[in-house]
Amino acid sequence: MSISESYPPAFRRVISDGDPLATVEEVEPVLVQDEDIQIPVIDLERLDKEILREACKEWGIFRLVNHGVPFALTSRLQEISGLLLSLPYETKRELFAAVKSPLSYFWGTPALNPSGDALKRGSQASNVHMLEGFNVPLSKLPTFISCDDDHNPKLESFRVLIEEYGRHITRIAVSLFENIAQTLNLELSGNRRSEYLSESTGLIRVYRYPGSSDKAAGEALGMEVHTDSSVISILKEDETGGLEIMKGEEWFCVKPVANTLIVNLGDMMQAISDDEYKSVTHRVKKKNRETERHSVCYFVFPKRDCVIKSSNYKPFTYSEFEAQVQADVQSLGTKIGLPRFSPNSSFFN
Repeated sequence: MSISESYPPAFRRVISDGDPLATVEEVEPVLVQDEDIQIPVIDLERLDKEILREACKEWGIFRLVNHGVPFALTSRLQEISGLLLSLPYETKRELFAAVKSPLSYFWGTPALNPSGDALKRGSQASNVHMLEGFNVPLSKLPTFISCDDDHNPKLESFRVLIEEYGRHITRIAVSLFENIAQTLNLELSGNRRSEYLSESTGLIRVYRYPGSSDKAAGEALGMEVHTDSSVISILKEDETGGLEIMKGEEWFCVKPVANTLIVNLGDMMQAISDDEYKSVTHRVKKKNRETERHSVCYFVFPKRDCVIKSSNYKPFTYSEFEAQVQADVQSLGTKIGLPRFSPNSSFFN
């Protein structure tokens, strides 16, 4: 089987023909620095709260070392994920439709609904984003019931690995949030911590970005400019690279470093901090078009009925925020995010 058979048909057309209709949405022209930027480094074993505060305030992103996730686990997870994603496209669709589980397969867009299905984007959006992956809501993994299938052993191995990885990464997210809250003097008494950061909302998405030697196709290989809706996102990427962040009005490349994690703050953390900390704007643009990029990202959110209060936004629950993001993606083709909830914004309604 050729590798192209593992890609959705729309990807194959882009890769073989350089279909210009499938390129990602153009962004405003800003200077892209060729050199890799050195983002702050946080040592989880010897956490310095002043360095953490500065990283959250000035960057909204940092590299985490001594995080305690076994290298053997992340390597094996990458291997099994790669094997599943390399299955023929039709096989992947059938496999994930057949198993009675909350796991889902998506392609062509990073915008998913709470069930893990791709959102239909508005007419202003680009047609296809050259990425595919699996959506895994961690709290629902215990309900996983597989069926007898030739590929079932790979899927079962994936479930076991992702569940173990999820335990490690959830531990890290809780520890980081509690320390970040201390730098903000945020009151976390009672159930407030679990309301702001609810472990039950944690989900993992495993991504694959195809490779192509075609220049036109190469323009489509990536993820559009965005901020995450999460409280915290934690990324484990391979050595291919491609993550870029905006600082000021310039784009900078973030170089992958083995056995480290990338942590970025999301919109909910920005709102919880009353805009003292930032939700970093980022994208993925592969420099090496011919090489596939694989990554695993964990996202965690507030409880759906948790009311976020801030002097810069009208009060809202996370479920209201999520619904508004989905409505904007479906009608406008893109996420508006926090500006929708600013009383001084033209988006306010």
